[in-house]
Amino acid sequence: MGIFSSLMGNAGAVDNQELQSDFAQLLCDSEVIEAGFKIFRDTFIFTNKRLILVDKQGLTGSKTQYLSISYKSISRFSVETAGTFDLDAELKIWISSEQHPSVSRKFNKSVNVYEVQKLLAQHVLK
Repeated sequence: MGIFSSLMGNAGAVDNQELQSDFAQLLCDSEVIEAGFKIFRDTFIFTNKRLILVDKQGLTGSKTQYLSISYKSISRFSVETAGTFDLDAELKIWISSEQHPSVSRKFNKSVNVYEVQKLLAQHVLK
């Protein structure tokens, strides 16, 4: 993931082993990281049980918020693919009966947004 793309707020894929070493303390015993993406300082992680959003706050990033969203609370989601001149794809997630998306993230061209959609669908549509 390029620094310019990251600064623009576009997510790039992160190696699962790196995620495991950085966030193992957040996982329960039978939980496994399936995929993760990083946007500048923030990370979001798909596990076999939930979606974890890691939000680094402040100028130094020393304060961190961990938001855990169970897949069963996701009511719907949308994926917008990159166009000819638009190099970014976007994922939107609605929690429960919210009218507006609770989560919205842009992906750079290195991320296969169809794989992200497939992973999310496998958990939400059970």
